[in-house]
Amino acid sequence: MTDVYAASPPLTPEQQAVVDPPWDARVLVTAGAGAGKTHTLVRRLDALMSREDDALEAREILVLSFSRAAVRELKERIRKHARHARRVRVQTFDSWAYSLLTTAYPDEEWSRHSFDERIRAADDAIVKGAVEAGESGTPAHVVVDEVQDLVGDRRNMVETLLDHFQDSCGFTLVGDSAQAIYGFQVSDPEARAAETDAFFAWLRASYPDDLVELRLTKNFRASTEEAETALSLGPSLQALSGEVDEAASAGEAFYRDLRSRLLNLPSFGDVTAPFTIESLREFPDTCALLCRDNRQALVLSQTLFEHGVPHRMQRSLRDRPVPAWVAGVLRRTGTTALGEERFRELVTEIGVPDGTDIDLLWRSLRGVARDRRGLVDLVRVRRLIVEGRFPDELSAPVPARLLVSTVHRAKGLEFDRVVVVEPPTMAELRKQHTHVDPAAEARALYVAMTRPRYDLFRLSAPDTSRLRLDRVTDRWYVGGWKAHERYGIEASTRDVCGEHPPGTDVFHDDPLALQDHLARGVRPGDAVVLRRAHDLPLGPDQSPPYIVLHDERPIAVVSEQFRRDLHSTLKINRIWEVRWPDEVHGLRVETLESIAGSTASGTRAGLGDHGVWLVPRLIGLGRYKSNGNGRKGNDR
Repeated sequence: MTDVYAASPPLTPEQQAVVDPPWDARVLVTAGAGAGKTHTLVRRLDALMSREDDALEAREILVLSFSRAAVRELKERIRKHARHARRVRVQTFDSWAYSLLTTAYPDEEWSRHSFDERIRAADDAIVKGAVEAGESGTPAHVVVDEVQDLVGDRRNMVETLLDHFQDSCGFTLVGDSAQAIYGFQVSDPEARAAETDAFFAWLRASYPDDLVELRLTKNFRASTEEAETALSLGPSLQALSGEVDEAASAGEAFYRDLRSRLLNLPSFGDVTAPFTIESLREFPDTCALLCRDNRQALVLSQTLFEHGVPHRMQRSLRDRPVPAWVAGVLRRTGTTALGEERFRELVTEIGVPDGTDIDLLWRSLRGVARDRRGLVDLVRVRRLIVEGRFPDELSAPVPARLLVSTVHRAKGLEFDRVVVVEPPTMAELRKQHTHVDPAAEARALYVAMTRPRYDLFRLSAPDTSRLRLDRVTDRWYVGGWKAHERYGIEASTRDVCGEHPPGTDVFHDDPLALQDHLARGVRPGDAVVLRRAHDLPLGPDQSPPYIVLHDERPIAVVSEQFRRDLHSTLKINRIWEVRWPDEVHGLRVETLESIAGSTASGTRAGLGDHGVWLVPRLIGLGRYKSNGNGRKGNDR
């Protein structure tokens, strides 16, 4: 029998101390950046399920984590390196809350509720006994990763969960206060300040006698002096006071120190410099450009796109496109259930990216949509797509050698080379923002500087002065020096119509042939143009429809959401006469995704009975183009 542990490093004494406690122990682990946290958790789960006298079953262990990226990593490590914990289910807080609610209250359409509303409802359901009444029953051990990022409603939910099972449940909680960077999710500045280390304080007050606190201090990620630049400040950031004034003062000092260390590192200069462009294009290993905010990320990504540098822009951790092969599988079968042999035939016929593990595709899909015969229930697969609950490990983005990301979206990831956009001074931040949290800024910069394995560089900040945030639509747009000027708009994941198959609405084409063209002829990074179909708005608060063109071929239509948002950003006031742009340039295909729309429309279009088909997902910063003379504010 193959030893799965042979491919992973041996445990250090610190890691072994985390693995060893019994199932009813209450363990809090402080794990610094690159300390082998995931490796240790896998061995901890194995230990909980392998003890001779008191081994737990998989259903008795509840594993929760903050982000989908962390969940995917832990699942992958379990699959490769666990002996006993292969069947342990790992979920995000949001996914677990949704499952709890749909089981406890199946008549409610929980997909219509927001993430935060579901979290609050799950908190209430725990108190009312929904967990123990569920299929898995009362958990014997709860594992929670990234606990430093528990703030607001999610912190309340986890506290309620642990408190509800205080007499019958052990736990292993892992976090690092130095990497607590999600406090911004609490909108009120005073409430946000109160969240600093609030969960840790609650934990120590709730378990004063039996809380076991352990630490993982050795860094296994950084392999060079440059990569270790910020690591020495980790313990000090972990000990940062929760008292507002003291934290602000100390946080500002840490921020200045980190910024000074970064500025002493080699610089790539401006992103448009030929040396920089060529270096980013030719670097053979993984590299990330890390930005303070989405505005910087948009501008950098657009610049790289214009210079022909292949890359991927990291979307929000909550965005989860369903991969293209799913639509291909469902379109090619008229049955309601699918066996493994036929599944493999269909996936092979469709084609999947090189390196795809078809065994994993089958196991994961059957794990969430299995019927009583052991087949995949395709009706349930469609429901997963509609509800946004398609398995995390199957919706992971295709790996990219070069990634452009905000620091927050790169949390938990690591790269061979990291290039950090030069941060502003604290004085500059205060000029740009009404409220600045120095401690939060310091922790975010620390996270950015602790992502590399080998190289750490800096990059001059791009010019973002013309990007404005439309508070109504929550989109960035390109403005001018006058308030009424509008020159472009940010693409969103919601911009392509999914209600009807492409080719059946606004423009007409053979839907089946168009689906084949999307699957075979459209690739991530391809440029697209939005062209106005006609001049008539489709509603009082909407723009006219726009067709998505790929090499001059129509491939999709914009969504109602895009038409409303375009109207919102261009309609400056009630008397402002909008001249709709003829075209929008500068956008590109992020990926092709499977979406669920009208089953009747899908059937009429010859795409099968499941109502699932392909559409392109757009990304980028679009620029308006008008062919005639129009109002100055909307043309360029």
